[in-house]
Parts: sequence; C-alpha cells; structure tokens
Amino acid sequence: MTAAAVTPEQRKKILTVLFISLLLDLISFTFILPLFPKLLEFYRSLEPPGHSSNSLLNRVFASLNAYKNSFARPISDRYDIVLLGGALGSLFSLLQAIASPIIGGLSDRYGRRTALLWSMVGNILSVALWVAAVDFRTFLASRVVGGLSEGNVQLAMAIATDVSDERSRGSTMAMVGVCFSIAFTLGPALGAALSNVTTVSANPFATAAGFSLVLLVVETLYLYLYLPETLPKDPQPSRTGSAPNAAQAGKANKAAEINVRTNSLLTLNFTHLVFLLIFSGMEFSLPFMTYDLFAYGSSQSGRLLGFIGLTASLLQGSFTRRSPPLRVVQTGVVSCAASFFLLARVQTQGMLYIAAALLAVTSATVVTGLTSLASFEAGVQERGGKLGNHRSWGQVGRATGPLIFCTLYWWAGREVAYITGGVGMLGVCGLVFGALRAPPGTDRKAPKGGESHEVKRP
Repeated sequence: MTAAAVTPEQRKKILTVLFISLLLDLISFTFILPLFPKLLEFYRSLEPPGHSSNSLLNRVFASLNAYKNSFARPISDRYDIVLLGGALGSLFSLLQAIASPIIGGLSDRYGRRTALLWSMVGNILSVALWVAAVDFRTFLASRVVGGLSEGNVQLAMAIATDVSDERSRGSTMAMVGVCFSIAFTLGPALGAALSNVTTVSANPFATAAGFSLVLLVVETLYLYLYLPETLPKDPQPSRTGSAPNAAQAGKANKAAEINVRTNSLLTLNFTHLVFLLIFSGMEFSLPFMTYDLFAYGSSQSGRLLGFIGLTASLLQGSFTRRSPPLRVVQTGVVSCAASFFLLARVQTQGMLYIAAALLAVTSATVVTGLTSLASFEAGVQERGGKLGNHRSWGQVGRATGPLIFCTLYWWAGREVAYITGGVGMLGVCGLVFGALRAPPGTDRKAPKGGESHEVKRP
C-alpha cells in the first residue's frame, strides 16, 4: 500500500495479517527451544568422545571444556549440553546482529513486503536443513542460515510503524509483544509434544521440524496473498515543477523530520544493548540457579518460564498496549533492577516466583517500549534500516550477555553476580529516566481497541 493515508479499516486489515503471520512464525521458531538438550545429546551420541577427535562437535566440546575448566569452582558435566545450547544461541544472536541492518536497509529500498518474503525464503531453507539434519554439521548450518535470514520481527515492527500514528504506536508495538508471549507459551509445549513422535529414525526430531516447516510455508503463502506494501513511494516531482525543486523539497521534508526528533538514536541503541546484555545474562543463568537452589528439573523450569510468559502476555495486552512507551520502559527497567536484587537473596520458591513476576513485567515492557521510541526517530524512508540497527545493538547484547554474566556467576557466586547485574540495571534506569524523553503526542492515551484515526504519512 503506497497511498498517502491509511484508513482505520486498512490499518486493521494489515495488523490482522501481521498478527497472524507473526504468531505462526514465532510458534515455529519456539518449537526448537525445549528440544535443544535432547537434540544436542542426540548429536553427541553419534560422535562419542574419542571416536573422531577432529569432528566438529568434538572440537566444540573441547573448547567448552577448556572454558569450563578455567573456573576455580568446578562446573558439573551435566551443564555441557546447556553450555553448548548457550553457545549456539549466542551465535544465532551475533548473526542476527550482522543481518538486521542489512535486511532493514533492503526493506527501505525495495519495500517491506519484498524483504519479508525473501526473509521467509531463508527461514524455510533453515528449517528444511533441520528436517534433513542427521548430523551436527547440518544442524549447525540450519542455525547459521536461520540467524542470517530471520528478519520477521524487525520487519513486522517497521510495517506496524508505517500504519500507526503517535497515539497508536505503543499499542501497535505491544501487539508484537503479545505474539511473543503467546508463542513462547504455546510453541515450546507443542515442540516438546511433537518430539515424541518419530517418523524418521535417522532424525528423531524430523516430525517437529517438519511441522515447523509447514507453518512457515503457510505463513509465506498467507503473506504473499494478503499483505500489501506499506512503504510509501518517494514523492514524485509535479509536471510543472523542476527536478531541483523536488529535490529541495525532499531535503526540506527530511530536515523537518529530523527537527521533530526527540531522542538520540545512539542513546536508544546503547540503552537497548546494555539492557539486553544484563537481562539475557540473567535469563541464561536462571536454570543454573534454580537447579543449585531447588534441584529444578525441566518440568519445574518449564512451569516457571510458563508463568513468566503468561504473566507477560496479560501485561502486554493491558498495561503495555495502553501506556505511553517511555512510561512502559521506565516501569520495566525498575522492575528488572528489583528482580536482580531479589534473586541475589532468594531462599524460597515463593521469593523465586515474586522475582519471576517482576521479570515478567520486564519482558512485557522494555524491548517493546524501546523499539516504539526508536520508531519515532526514523523518517519513513529510513525506518527499516534504523529499526534494523536498533535490533542489531540489542542482539550484540544477547550474544555477549550470557558469556559475561555466567563467567561472573561461576567466578564470584550467585550473590555477587546478581547484585552486580542489579547495579548495572540501576545504571540503565539512570539512562532511561535521565536521557530519554517522551516524543510529542505519546502522552495521550491510545484510542480504545488500538484503533486509529486516518494516519497521515509523509
């Protein structure tokens, strides 16, 4: 859609398509999360230690063991698979950090719909490799392709921004957050159930991978048939106007956009990086902490994560959707700091679940709010690239946070690690409260139901 205005009916239709497609995508994406331990154990069983010292998987484990043995506190071998899963997660985030600005820039040049469809092609190839992965090398290739091609979330945010005004921007971004919460509540359970169905003996996880592939193919066809283009075309010079005048007008419009910007993109990106560096480190260390304190297994950890996901989903559908984005971010970072200091002292499961509730508030607010604020600082013809850069900074934090935080956890202990994280989060609070301001118009409540009046676009 390249008209200069989007009617409420058109906006509702686009957001409906976006919601359904993103939900399918994220459910497919989360299928693999609970399967990582069994997946990696399966590939390890194919290459037992000493069987092939030069195999890729054995070389990876040798590197992880060298890292693990560098600590004064011994780390049980039961964590080998967890560490490998974390290393693969960091690799995936690092690849997304590289690809996100490129995908966003391509969406500014060729259109959101075109970039999204090509991203889907990469996702389909990635899962197809997983279906065929009867060895670790092929599985690793599937993760690399997936990391380099996964642009659905940032493109969904760019599309949502294209069809939203100041009052509805926060509620529209919250819709993306709701998709995350629903998917992370349903997807892992579905993936775990499908992993119990064996259809290919050489790859016990082919059923889950195949179902994930079907979801992606359906999503791609749905987007191809029903998603219009939302990136406006460059304004064309009038027949009576000269090309230099049109160029001057374009520069004037761009200058006007810059003049009304409220926050520095560099500050927003840096805040995103530091927040996710600390938060993702805590996320990755949580299973270690719950095992050490309460001997949690996979079922108890699943219940804890399900509680966080369900609570976050309820908050995104209520508080986050109806509140100004800056207030959303402020609430989330304060809640996160409080959860860190509580986790440093937690002794009972009741205290653990109070901390989990605070983390659910954080999950429901900070990234959604920061992305919404970043969307105000990008002109319509550069929005994909700017949001891609914003996501890239965050992915750098996700890639490095687990390594830094878990190193501190094992060297200095739980209390020191979480108190340090809490102090770091207080620094993020200082950035959010001291350096960020509310963009004009965001202090007004979004229309009921998230609907907007006609959205005028440059």
